Amino acid sequence: MQSTGKTILITGGGSGIGAALAHELHAAGNQVIIAGRRRGALDAVVAAHPGMAAMVLDMADPAAITAFASQLVADFPALDAVLLNAGIMVAEEKIDLAIAEATIATNLLGPIRLAHALLPHLEARPAATILTVSSGLAFVPLAATPTYSATKAAIHSWSLSMREQLKDTSVEVVEIVPPGVQTDLMPGHAENDQMMPLAEFMAETMALLRQEPTPAEIHVERVRFLSEATKRGEFAQVFGILNGAH
Repeated sequence: MQSTGKTILITGGGSGIGAALAHELHAAGNQVIIAGRRRGALDAVVAAHPGMAAMVLDMADPAAITAFASQLVADFPALDAVLLNAGIMVAEEKIDLAIAEATIATNLLGPIRLAHALLPHLEARPAATILTVSSGLAFVPLAATPTYSATKAAIHSWSLSMREQLKDTSVEVVEIVPPGVQTDLMPGHAENDQMMPLAEFMAETMALLRQEPTPAEIHVERVRFLSEATKRGEFAQVFGILNGAH
């Protein structure tokens, strides 16, 4: 993916990894549009980055996604990259249907719906990129967040399939695979010293995104404990460590 001169939509751009990616990509000379549910959070990010734009979007609302995509393309006809970052992570005690359904709607159906709405436009561009955000938990699930882990495993699988389907088009698919990062994704994450500091995650991720050609999957070193556990033949051991087995 060309690292400058792009017009990039970032969902979930009002906080956490999304806001940090917006900062870095804006600083690199891209037109950045951030989207999210909270207008106040979006406006705060834009205020610190003259030239950045913001649009409100609820990724769990199918009708809103359709309307948003039409408006986005009308306002930014040069759009050539979409970073599907918005997500929620909520602990579940056994099966909590309300949490499960909201998580699937936001983390899985939302990215699929938005990609579907924008794909005709992206395929018409000379070169375009769809960036997905999965997780180390796509490879080894956290039992306390079963639906979150499952949606990230699905995003990983979906990214593999879309990359294959789009290989003869102008659209590349890049998957970013974060470890636990110090953000407000879940209560306590930002202060948890077991999580990767956001600045360190961003520095390593941006260096990988700037590589030519861009790797199909962006794995910082910290996430390989999870993402390569099966390859190392250590899935059961890593699953036990992650989930508190002694």
